[in-house]
Amino acid sequence: MATDEESQPLVDQVVNINHGRDIHILSWAFLLIFLAYGAAQNLQSTINTDGDLGTISLGILYTSFTVSSLFASSVVRKLGSKNALLLGTTGYWLYIAANLVPAWYTLVPASLYLGFGAAILWVGEGTYLTSTARSQANDHKLHEGTVIGHFNGEFWGIFATHQLVGNLLTLFLLKDGEEGSTSGTTLLFTVFLGSMTLGTVLMAFLKKRDGEEEGERDSSPGFYNLLVSLWEQVVTPLCDTRLLLIVPLIAFSGLQQAFVWAEFTKYYVQPSLGESGVGGAMAVYGVFDAICSLAAGQFTSGLSSITMIVSGGAFLQGGILIWLLNYSEPTGVLGVVYPLLIAAVWGIGDGVLMTQLNALLAMLFKHNMEGTFAQLKLWQSASIAVVFFLSPYISLQAMLLLMLAALVLSLATFLYLVLKVEKVFSSTLN
Repeated sequence: MATDEESQPLVDQVVNINHGRDIHILSWAFLLIFLAYGAAQNLQSTINTDGDLGTISLGILYTSFTVSSLFASSVVRKLGSKNALLLGTTGYWLYIAANLVPAWYTLVPASLYLGFGAAILWVGEGTYLTSTARSQANDHKLHEGTVIGHFNGEFWGIFATHQLVGNLLTLFLLKDGEEGSTSGTTLLFTVFLGSMTLGTVLMAFLKKRDGEEEGERDSSPGFYNLLVSLWEQVVTPLCDTRLLLIVPLIAFSGLQQAFVWAEFTKYYVQPSLGESGVGGAMAVYGVFDAICSLAAGQFTSGLSSITMIVSGGAFLQGGILIWLLNYSEPTGVLGVVYPLLIAAVWGIGDGVLMTQLNALLAMLFKHNMEGTFAQLKLWQSASIAVVFFLSPYISLQAMLLLMLAALVLSLATFLYLVLKVEKVFSSTLN
């Protein structure tokens, strides 16, 4: 009798674990890592200008990211999502370290490895977050879609502040006009390495998710098994009409991010606000991205709410693209206000896309999380690489028209998905 009485509270305690702790840790770890990487990425075209080293290294990075996404799901499945997260952070650490001695022989290899690390990290993140949300919903008898939405909102809200914190650090540690100063950049990237180290240590405190304790995942690698795994994780998901209809929206989410990094700061912020104003504009972008991510996550509960939020964000970004097609550089106060306003609205659009895409994929594709999030990063990184490689060869007007066409196509296919698959989606949740 005593044994039964003692065991019952233990069972209740296990069932009532608050898995939100792991989301807090995951979110803050990513903030510490990406406040360094995000700011370093924004600076590449400014501090590593010899032979366009900075821009080319980013193109190499996202090409490697795209290729690595083909097999990232197999690696995550083999290692488990927590171990994949820890492995992925090593690529970011090495890339920041390479910026302390920027040269072709340091940045190019670091970019190639970071592409691999980034693919592993982001597939691991999507898998880990979704698994944690499901555990929270099951243990506490909560609506799964609502928990997934809230956890994605918290993660992307905290993550988005990396643009604010990282760019404020850059503004503080690099005085205007000292972007090329050896002492200034050395101090900045040393601080970034410290931040990344803290983020990696924090990530080590994550709990392993269900099924990751035994380490018996895909114990027979072999070439044949590798081919089978690649087919199942990369090709098979694309046979699902639902994923095919989401791919244009995924690709647009990458295009709109790369547009901010490669085009917006160069053609709209720098001419009006100067080099030092780029950090301020990106900080505004980050603040509104974070606020929108948190808000969108709170309102996400199912396909209907995702549809309304995505549609609203798409119309906002469409309006901005049409404005930019007819944009003329303003003078006076408006020369300061307009770039910051555009940055704010673009941040809202990014917050919408990041939270809703991750929530949508988590709700629709429960049984192949690693493969699904690999598809997410595959198409995002490919579209980002396209922007970096196309940017020097096409005009700004052509880029804007490409963005607008991609937005229209992605919204149309998404709405078609909603109309045709809503019944299947509802039955999947039940």
